[in-house]
Amino acid sequence: MIIGEREGYISSFQFQNGKKDQVPSSSSGGKKAKKKWSAKKVKDKANNMVVLDKPTYERLFKEVPTYKLISQSVLVDRLRLNGSLARVAIRELEAQGLIKPVLRHNAQVIYTRATGDEKKAKAGVESDDE
Repeated sequence: MIIGEREGYISSFQFQNGKKDQVPSSSSGGKKAKKKWSAKKVKDKANNMVVLDKPTYERLFKEVPTYKLISQSVLVDRLRLNGSLARVAIRELEAQGLIKPVLRHNAQVIYTRATGDEKKAKAGVESDDE
């Protein structure tokens, strides 16, 4: 008997290397399939217009003055314009007197449609100057 061995004792070498009389079966564990990370929802890139085309230009001056709430984000949403193009369009509509400002802020400017009273008052002021 070797020093340190006992009856029924399996040495660490035998425990690690050889499992006696055991044949691995095909149904035993094996490697797990790697976890697939769920893909995050990818937002589609908006293809908004950078330059106004003729139908959109006409629609801008026909429909937008009838909206109750007019802002840059509304034009981007409804007309599929670029944000900077929407700002320019709003300034043009305001210059022509088709819309009037409700709230001016450096981040968001909100407009509403110009009613007939403002148009008449503006026309009356111009006729008085002449």
